[in-house]
Amino acid sequence: MDLEREGGRGANQLRPIDCSRNVLSRAHGSASCSHGETRVLAAVYGPKAGTKKNENPEKACIEVIWKPKSGQIGKPEKEFQMILKRTLQNICLLNVHPNTTTSIIVQVVHDDGSLLPCAIHAACAALIDAGIPLKYLAVSISCCLTESGKILLDPNKLEEQKMKAFVCLAFPSSVHSVLTEGSINGIITSLTHGVMAGYTFLTLILDEYFQCVEQGRAAITPLSNILKKKLQSQSAE
Repeated sequence: MDLEREGGRGANQLRPIDCSRNVLSRAHGSASCSHGETRVLAAVYGPKAGTKKNENPEKACIEVIWKPKSGQIGKPEKEFQMILKRTLQNICLLNVHPNTTTSIIVQVVHDDGSLLPCAIHAACAALIDAGIPLKYLAVSISCCLTESGKILLDPNKLEEQKMKAFVCLAFPSSVHSVLTEGSINGIITSLTHGVMAGYTFLTLILDEYFQCVEQGRAAITPLSNILKKKLQSQSAE
């Protein structure tokens, strides 16, 4: 019963994904991305001369502004904003445009679960649309862990609320495109909530986390192919 999902989805089955570039006329780059009913818009402005306070002027500065669907930005949104900024800093070639600032505005249109992966994909597509040089595309997936230990990929909002733990992961789109430091299969981003959050050395919890990593990694190649196909088809138009 624990694996019954809306629409009869399997545990590893992703919702339909769409991604479109150049959706806003006044931004230097823009994109719209949807994972099922979850939808995010991203707009890129820059690079503009100068960096923000406390940023290294010998490198480009990446600024992320997260805008919720309604109301003021809260603690969860600030966490997503910080994680997204770190992810983009890892994939952008920061030495190409030193002493500049590129701003990425992320607007949540609708949140039906797996919001951060959707935002990561929208931001990457908007950066590509703006011509910002990237080391590689970040491809992200969310996993939820049920009370019985089953893993569900790409959870919707209701599934996220019912699970005992949540993991969001981002990987390079292709190991061959990674410029280099660290393991070529390394994780770019890892965010956990629930029983796996915090620092723990309990074997069971670590096993559950690494199971999520392996199942998430297995979904990255087909997910990467979908995103690349959509972005490449738009480049050819």
